[in-house]
Amino acid sequence: MIPYYLLACLFLISSFTDFSTGLKCYCEECTDRNQTCETTGLCLTLRAYRKDGTIKIRYRCIEKVDLGPLDGDVFECLTSNPMASISSKLCCNDEDFCNKHLFPTFPPPTTRFPEIRDSVEQRLTFGTLELVGLIAGPVVLVSVFFVICFLSYRQCQQQGICMAPKSVSDGETQPFMQPGQTTDTLREMIMEYSGSGSGLPLLVQRTIARQIQLVEIIGKGRYGEVWRGRWRAENVAVKIFSSREERSWIREAEIYQTVMLRHENILGFIAADNKDNGTWTQLWLITDYHANGSLFDYLNRTVLSTTQMIRLAMSAACGLAHLHMDIVGTEIHAGKPAIAHRDLKSKNILVRNDGVSCCIADLGLAVRHDPVTDAVDIAPNNRVGTKRYMAPEVLSDTISMNQFDSFKRADVYSFGLVLWEITRRCSVGGIVEDYQLPFYDIVPSDPSLEDMKKVVCDDRQRPGIPNRWQTIESLKVMSRLMRECWYHNPAARLTTLRIKKSLDNLAKAEDMKF
Repeated sequence: MIPYYLLACLFLISSFTDFSTGLKCYCEECTDRNQTCETTGLCLTLRAYRKDGTIKIRYRCIEKVDLGPLDGDVFECLTSNPMASISSKLCCNDEDFCNKHLFPTFPPPTTRFPEIRDSVEQRLTFGTLELVGLIAGPVVLVSVFFVICFLSYRQCQQQGICMAPKSVSDGETQPFMQPGQTTDTLREMIMEYSGSGSGLPLLVQRTIARQIQLVEIIGKGRYGEVWRGRWRAENVAVKIFSSREERSWIREAEIYQTVMLRHENILGFIAADNKDNGTWTQLWLITDYHANGSLFDYLNRTVLSTTQMIRLAMSAACGLAHLHMDIVGTEIHAGKPAIAHRDLKSKNILVRNDGVSCCIADLGLAVRHDPVTDAVDIAPNNRVGTKRYMAPEVLSDTISMNQFDSFKRADVYSFGLVLWEITRRCSVGGIVEDYQLPFYDIVPSDPSLEDMKKVVCDDRQRPGIPNRWQTIESLKVMSRLMRECWYHNPAARLTTLRIKKSLDNLAKAEDMKF
């Protein structure tokens, strides 16, 4: 018979010893084990939506090694994200097959999240100050941006570093200077770009103007100042007009760019541009530079030989004849209209660097003739010519303003006075007159219109011709030419072509070769 104390020990051992192999769970995939699985962990029930919209329920075991380290929970048993209603899962371990009775539920269908539209509408509810700030802020920023751009442009203009654009869509009609351009001199550039003889294209003009450095002032007048400037080691003349002479600047630039105007005895035009110096706008006209200055200055300091006298007179006559000439164009190429100077005098004629030839300058008062309509193109301008050199019909206001020949004849009268100035400085036999302006001994240094009208129109006086000129053939021919230029009757005056022919004959008589 088993002792009583042995039975008590067996009872105690059986009460503390678990003879079971583990937790039994329901498993629909375990068909070979009667849909049962055993685990040391938990039982799982998973309920999820399929792609076709049906619901799938799965039952299985979770091993203990897969449980979380802290609270014994398993990661797969964590509550589903409430934002997703695709699956739901529950776990248990309170009894065998406990998961068979679990029924995970999905989030309630009424659960929703705030719509974006609601939050946007809430954020877009602004007060008056916020609304004003939203509208005014961008406007102020844009305004400040444009002000900064404008000030930067003004500053670079003043410093002369603003360059022309590096490319244009129509490079054939508006060419410009490329950074790597091989053209080294202005003459080469003009020959390259100016096939029509009307000057450089606008973009090239502006590029040159912005690269010029003013060196020294070489002249002043009622229109403004003339400076010697430098462009790529070349000297240029910069005529800076005052703002009240804007019309003269516009007109002169326009005349200089007339088709086929370029001629060796017409001052070479380079560019025209306006530059802001910070206080006022400068109107620049850039031309060839001639170190000898004007004929007026040259005659004041130079005594001429007979050859120099004839060459100076001949070159000036050639320039005036080219101005007066009407060159007929073709269907392809435009012709050159006839041009009258209207302010011809020794100060508006420059002596070229060779010292024996001239070129005509200052075309601010020039008029053009339209051969098609026979009209005279006169630009509105408050400026008038120099009274001392005005023809009688101009002084008396009897000139026919609608007849272009009237302006050419007035130019011839003025040219006769220039011939007188040149001839006085010719030394023959060691005798030469001092330089003087026409009518120096009859009118004041700054004569009025009435002074000149009385002398020229009423008294019909002309500059005096010394008697000795009649004893020297060259001076005799020159005196005859000037008399035929300043006839009181405009129709009786010589034409520029006739003057050229007479001077050419004089040169041949003196055995001169041009």
